[in-house]
Amino acid sequence: MLPWLMRGTPGPLARTSLSCRPSLEEAVREVCGALADAGEGDLALVFASSSYASDLPRLLPLLRRQLKARCWLGAVGGGVVGTDRDGQAHEVEQLPGLSVTLLRLPGAELTPFRLASGQLPDLDGPHAAWGEALGLDPQRLTGMVLLVDPGFSGVNDLLAGLDYGFPGVTKVGGLAGVHSAPHDSLLWDQEVCGGAVGVAFGGAWGIEPVVAQGCRPIGPVFEVEQAQRNVLLELRQGDQVNSPILALQGVIEGLSPQDRDLIRQALFVGLARSSFSLQASAEAPPFLVRNLMGIDPRNGAMAIGDQLRVGQQLQFQLRDGDTSRQELRQLLEQRERQGEAPLLGLLFACLGRGRSLYGVADGDVNVCRAVHPALPLAGLFCNGEIGPVAGSTQLHGYTASWGFVVPRPA
Repeated sequence: MLPWLMRGTPGPLARTSLSCRPSLEEAVREVCGALADAGEGDLALVFASSSYASDLPRLLPLLRRQLKARCWLGAVGGGVVGTDRDGQAHEVEQLPGLSVTLLRLPGAELTPFRLASGQLPDLDGPHAAWGEALGLDPQRLTGMVLLVDPGFSGVNDLLAGLDYGFPGVTKVGGLAGVHSAPHDSLLWDQEVCGGAVGVAFGGAWGIEPVVAQGCRPIGPVFEVEQAQRNVLLELRQGDQVNSPILALQGVIEGLSPQDRDLIRQALFVGLARSSFSLQASAEAPPFLVRNLMGIDPRNGAMAIGDQLRVGQQLQFQLRDGDTSRQELRQLLEQRERQGEAPLLGLLFACLGRGRSLYGVADGDVNVCRAVHPALPLAGLFCNGEIGPVAGSTQLHGYTASWGFVVPRPA
């Protein structure tokens, strides 16, 4: 029997609300009205679109006058995800949007944390320094939700440090949105702040991730033969070595006319996260999708949105709405078969997804609702999405990084 049933205490609760009112006061009034009967929560998650950026310092005080929760956490972004009074989940893009979620999690150990930019523990130091800096015990953690201000310096060092200090702990979240107001982008307790904030889960509840990058591979798998930092100079396929542009031209020749048209606006690069040989494995390596930032026509070199290393496996990728739907559906169904039934789904999506990817509204949330018809959904459109790939936490682009709040049976 679950512990809250034995004690007769209130059971778990996930209630989300959504408002698209242009006035902050009206939006707060609407979401608080929808949550008025929810009671006190253990955690309140607040996601606001940049339309409210100038009023952001007033947001948490207004909400806390009407709603009760032990921990408050949130961010501003390019759009929000929320569930309305009718139980319909929506992605609100390029419009005013306020999404508020109250969670009650009996038996959970929830610990909020905050880390200032430029104050990261040394990656060459002891593991324990990260637990001390965040006030967390690695042995008691089951997952993290992490939000990072866009002005934070060293995001990749932060993610590497969290994996170093808290190995095996799922981390999902995103980079908050950029705006013109004279303050930062994170919501913490009763204030607006910068740096990085989050909440660590432990005890009877945890986070299960689903990271959908929305691309499909095209052409063969190459090896990086020569590179300087993020500039790709030569690629190897078997005994043949070519410039990246010549290698890509060979890939294009084997594509359909439709895919050739897609390449003009949807070409990406997949970098293997491990350097094992394809011949030694029956499965392709997990790829991390990165932007193709530019081509030098003089020598055929390519600039990639990540550091490169000689011997690393690389494959060109195409991104389109049908592929994204299919990949996300497969990943969600796989998680459903293998994991616990979720209480809440949190979506941290790239600004390049949504309508610009699918051509219609609510593309990602509709795929999730096809698998979980009544699941409350909330989230944020981010400037970078945080989620695990091949066992390490990465900063993504054009990705849907999901975190599902699930019970952990004793």
